[in-house]
Amino acid sequence: MQSKQHASDLPGPTVPDLAPGSPTDGFVRVRGARENNLRNVDVDVPRDAIVAFTGVSGSGKSSLAFGTIYAEAQRRYFESVAPYARRLIQQGHNPKVEMITGLPPAVALQQRRGTPSSRSTVGTLTTLSNSLRMLFSRAGSYPDGAAPLDSDAFSPNTAAGACPECHGLGIAHTVTESSLVSDTSLTIRDGAIAAWPGAWQGKNLRDILTHLGYDVDTPWRKLSRQDRDWILFTEEQPVVEVTPQRDRVAKPYKGRFWSAKSYVLHTLADSKSTTMRDRVLRFMETGPCPRCGGSGLTPAALAVTFAGRTIAELNAVPMTELADIIRPTTELTQVGTASRKQSPRKQSSAEGNEVAVAITRDLLQRVTVLLDLGLGYLALGRSTPTLSPGEMQRLRIATQLRSGLFGVIYVLDEPSAGLHPADAEPLLAVLDQLKSSGNSVFVVEHNMDIVRRADWLVDVGPRAGEGGGEVLYSGPVAGLAEVDASVTRPFLFPDGSAGSAGGASTRDDGGGSADASSAGGSPDGSAGGSADGGAAAGGARREAAGWLELREISRHNLRDLDANFPLGVLTAVTGVSGSGKSTLVSQVLADVVGARLHPEADAAAKAPEDLESEAGESTEPLSVGPVSGLDRLDRLVKVDQKPIGRTPRSNLATYTGLFDAVRKEFAATDQARARGFGAGRFSFNVAGGRCETCQGEGFVAVELLFLPGSYGPCPECHGSRYNPETLEVTYRGKNVAEVLGMTVNAAAEFLARVPVAARSLQTLREVGLGYLRLGQPATELSGGEAQRIKLATELQRAQRGHSLYLLDEPTTGLHPADVQLLMAQLHRLVDAGNTVIVVEHDMDVVAAADWVIDLGPAGGDAGGQIVATGTPAAVARSGTSRTAPYLATMLGG
Repeated sequence: MQSKQHASDLPGPTVPDLAPGSPTDGFVRVRGARENNLRNVDVDVPRDAIVAFTGVSGSGKSSLAFGTIYAEAQRRYFESVAPYARRLIQQGHNPKVEMITGLPPAVALQQRRGTPSSRSTVGTLTTLSNSLRMLFSRAGSYPDGAAPLDSDAFSPNTAAGACPECHGLGIAHTVTESSLVSDTSLTIRDGAIAAWPGAWQGKNLRDILTHLGYDVDTPWRKLSRQDRDWILFTEEQPVVEVTPQRDRVAKPYKGRFWSAKSYVLHTLADSKSTTMRDRVLRFMETGPCPRCGGSGLTPAALAVTFAGRTIAELNAVPMTELADIIRPTTELTQVGTASRKQSPRKQSSAEGNEVAVAITRDLLQRVTVLLDLGLGYLALGRSTPTLSPGEMQRLRIATQLRSGLFGVIYVLDEPSAGLHPADAEPLLAVLDQLKSSGNSVFVVEHNMDIVRRADWLVDVGPRAGEGGGEVLYSGPVAGLAEVDASVTRPFLFPDGSAGSAGGASTRDDGGGSADASSAGGSPDGSAGGSADGGAAAGGARREAAGWLELREISRHNLRDLDANFPLGVLTAVTGVSGSGKSTLVSQVLADVVGARLHPEADAAAKAPEDLESEAGESTEPLSVGPVSGLDRLDRLVKVDQKPIGRTPRSNLATYTGLFDAVRKEFAATDQARARGFGAGRFSFNVAGGRCETCQGEGFVAVELLFLPGSYGPCPECHGSRYNPETLEVTYRGKNVAEVLGMTVNAAAEFLARVPVAARSLQTLREVGLGYLRLGQPATELSGGEAQRIKLATELQRAQRGHSLYLLDEPTTGLHPADVQLLMAQLHRLVDAGNTVIVVEHDMDVVAAADWVIDLGPAGGDAGGQIVATGTPAAVARSGTSRTAPYLATMLGG
């Protein structure tokens, strides 16, 4: 038996030194982090502070902030959840880290990748729609005798509230008489119904109509309305015995009639022929649903009002106006009692009850947060696919501000992305507010203005991929000035020799009109001369080779706008969020040029599922007056940040096309020829050479009942994706899996003798992607990396000039050093005789442009005007442009 020991004889408790990692010492201490490219990182980060994580794209900063710190906090939270409940929650991965101490709960606000849902709106994203629906349900004014509706009845995303015609989308894809009948002067026999098929099928339908008693030899417009509607829109499919009148041998047969509408919809739904589907798509019309007026709601929901407006009308007004509408209700002092048991007559006017006051007060407080962030121009019904990354980020931040959490870590992924410098200032106030509320704010950021305002800086690098993964510095911001290995240092502390894209800070140009009320400059060339200090090689600003002129543009907040775009130069389109930049460039300009270059592509390129996805986009028609200068363009290229693929099977090598050349080289080896292997044998997407256990993916999913699911290497191929027979074939001592595992830098040397692959790899290196692996899945790539891959793919093609390149915020997610690489490639495109137009907030890029078009003066209805245009120096002198002071600072003015 163990002898008893007096308490005084027991060894005293070990008191840990607070400095190394006690939760009370004010630091989050990370030890042995190995997530992705992190190299056994040890770092101490203070709590209750704003901490900026910096480094070039791919350096490992997100792996540290999100993949390690946030992932570990999330894992610990899930450990506190009941095992059964864990099965219902999508759990993250377990980070590769030895230990983290002093870690509070964490909330992540990440940049969303992929395609947002067309049903997602500003209201659903911020949950303001829930409050608005409850307001109409409990305190709306109902028609006399109408029964109160549940809140779900006011949502287009529920079965109770969705319009039965458009299923809540607000968009109808249908056919009309005008779309089906192209010429009303023709008879049915002569082809009045253009949507019907030709040849024998069309003749068959005409013969059936004749047997049904319809006149096919009278001009269409002279037929009765009843007959026209039946022929075009009936759902009936009568079967009659038809005796052909034109065949040599009249053999009767049974013929089934299809109305023009039924034929179009049936072809779209069931035809396997792309040609036939493309043909009938031309007869479809897309527009607001005629039954619900585009609201997506039922008539019963639209009959209820609050403050004299329906819920659809309140969803459509800017939040500044919404606040004014509900404010009188919040100020009521004498209110009635709300009850669901009241008579229908009393229930019909409940806008002054206590529920109405309570809901509107909460709603107004939450809307005010968004107004303070400069988002008052947005409406609750604005679909999220139309929002910029910066707008999405601020909406998420506003939701967290309202939550009132204390003592948590907010991990933010580039909160300034997509923000004009004027919009970034309210963001800084928000970060300070989160901090003053007792929270820690960890920010992965490339904006040096945000970084300078941080309390602490963690710089990761020195380079990207395998050349990064080390913490170069962790401490107060000023201390980074002493770290020579940091790529961030010269941009954070510019000394005159580094930090400006294209050396823009040394420019002194004078061309252009500093203020313009409508047009994007004078097409006479007086503003586009060769001013000193331009963007082209040697510092000379490029001259416009011509002008693309658009008149009387109307869409969204652009109203009767005239815009002139110089050709053969680099143009930056600037302005605060919501001013109309993306509408002008990515929608209007792209649509106008695209329609001119590819008149048949609009309908032919869209499948029915694409029509469905377009429901999230505005259906407001585009109106454009005279357009000139299109004859100088022969190609349109849009380079955006959408993923290059939706599955891990898509990767850099397959997207750029270089993997085709690699597979051909393997197929040409003596080993492959002896085995009869063609190039297809070396594809991991088809049966034959791939590993069938993992279907060529290289990994298998491991589902754990109560723990986070994880992916592990395939037990058969060990992650190589191929079967053993395929891997026996080598090229210069490497098998195909080993080549896919190479970085771009390594592959450039290895594949130097393969011209097609070498050209692709060279352009990838030139845009700063040398650290990526050839086989790196598309799902692991950031938006900035995806955009640069697309740009590199375009650069590797032979440049013939006269192409128009449109880029929407190309610097999003890029470190200033990566921005310089990007700008070099954009200048290269222009020097080859092309036109490049970028929507941009980065003043480095704007200052390096040849021409600037600034929209404003504010967002939403207060924007949509061109307030300044000309060379960067000319715009910097504008007295009405909100961009001018920031551009002047960049130019050293």
